[in-house]
Amino acid sequence: MSAAAVERGTVLVAGPVAWNVLVRLDELPEPRPHTVLARGHHETVGGTSAGKALNLARLGRTVTLRTVLGDDEHAPRVRAALEEEGVHLVAEPAPDGRTERHLNLMDAHGDRLSVYLQAPSEVPASGPGWDRTIAALEAAAAVVVDLAVPSVPVLAAARERGRDVWVDLHDYDGAAEFHRPWVDAGTHVFLSSDRMPSWRAFMASRVEAGARLVVCTHGSDGATALTPDDGFVDVAAERVDDVVDTNGAGDGFFAGFLDAHLAGAPLERALLAGAVHAARVVRSPHLVPVR
Repeated sequence: MSAAAVERGTVLVAGPVAWNVLVRLDELPEPRPHTVLARGHHETVGGTSAGKALNLARLGRTVTLRTVLGDDEHAPRVRAALEEEGVHLVAEPAPDGRTERHLNLMDAHGDRLSVYLQAPSEVPASGPGWDRTIAALEAAAAVVVDLAVPSVPVLAAARERGRDVWVDLHDYDGAAEFHRPWVDAGTHVFLSSDRMPSWRAFMASRVEAGARLVVCTHGSDGATALTPDDGFVDVAAERVDDVVDTNGAGDGFFAGFLDAHLAGAPLERALLAGAVHAARVVRSPHLVPVR
């Protein structure tokens, strides 16, 4: 990695993007046949990697996003949303021609039920954008590889080149086998405590295994970080009384933290930057704050 890349703070993000339908409800549906009336709905770009890339670009970072897109009517919408924010897109073609899609049901309390309408497609490492992906990987100050089957070749390439790897395990429960490659590869690890009762023990185990940073988010209860030098550091969440949409809050936190980290912020300040940016995201109906 060149000194120029470090100075610029460029970022490679590899992972899923989607075109989503978001439906707002008073309460999430009970598991029984019945009819509910939506409070509203809209369509927008989604996917955890889109969230990270869009927010990093909004924060002024130069971002390359390697992902998978179909050739259907949804792909141009996704592409336009990303490129309008300045994200450099490396889009491998989906073998089945279909863009990933989700239906997200959201209640007034910020809870969400996500239904995959179309799952991400597996693509080979030898796709037409692979050379661009490797060039971006080698030049980036930070390499972010998200949970998705098409991202596995990027994860392997980063490890082969001895690169630090930033991973987001989301609501990992400590046991799911699918997450294992990201758990093992992550030098900088993010996760949620939603399904991890023993999250402090898990954080400590990853640092003992060689991770240099582990961050666990707790929604409205803030976040906790652990590094070998700083130990455990806790910060509170930013208070938000006008929540619009919690989709992308975790990716906003990740982006705010990474942006501050690349700017040289110490751990607690980077955590606070993540909390501040996440608060901006949840005030927006989209993955990034309203301008």
